[in-house]
Amino acid sequence: MSLKCMIVDDEPNAVSLLELHIAQTTDWQVVARCYDALEALTFLKSHKADLIFLDINMPRLDGMELAALLPPEMKIVFTTAYTAYAAASYNFPTIDYLLKPITLKRFLAARQKIESAFIPARIPEASVPKQTEDYYFVKTGKTLLQIRLSELLYLEGEKEYVRIVTIREEVLVYKRLKEMAEQLTVPFIRVHNSYIVNTSRIDKVQENHVFIGDKRIPLSDKFRPAFMALIQQRFL
Repeated sequence: MSLKCMIVDDEPNAVSLLELHIAQTTDWQVVARCYDALEALTFLKSHKADLIFLDINMPRLDGMELAALLPPEMKIVFTTAYTAYAAASYNFPTIDYLLKPITLKRFLAARQKIESAFIPARIPEASVPKQTEDYYFVKTGKTLLQIRLSELLYLEGEKEYVRIVTIREEVLVYKRLKEMAEQLTVPFIRVHNSYIVNTSRIDKVQENHVFIGDKRIPLSDKFRPAFMALIQQRFL
């Protein structure tokens, strides 16, 4: 996968190490090496990048302040020696949070997340159901109940069962969450081993959680890249 990326860090050694990891293990193009945030902003006035590796502790303008000024479509990997900013970093379109010094093993794990984030979120064609109606029937007890997808808020897996929560009711059905994930397409997406959400019903995403009404749903690292790639399509 070919990506245009930039590195923003006031430590030359950190820039060199990250650039070495990129050169050795990817086909990405490093289009800019900036040693402070203002230099990065100047570059972005006349150039574009897909991804930014962004240090947090920098003079004049720190990484968090710069992140708030970046184009909404630009994805971010924060690089820092401090863990304190990890939760706050996901208020931005963040793919990963790398602690310095960045080892090759850790970079390779991040590369997988990064490349996944640039793959459009979709279910493989073979798994997409042929029907196009906006409803399904589910069996609960001896009853077949119609569930309108536009009213579905989220699904919660409970071992051999799935709790289906709509704007009107909750239904418990004998089925695995994985089976339902294979049938539902966008705007539905898995955010956790136990949850599938309707992205059109999300009220907010904060730190490591998705909120639908009063329901607080965990967003796991495993599903974050595909989720962030999907909601990026709705950024203003």
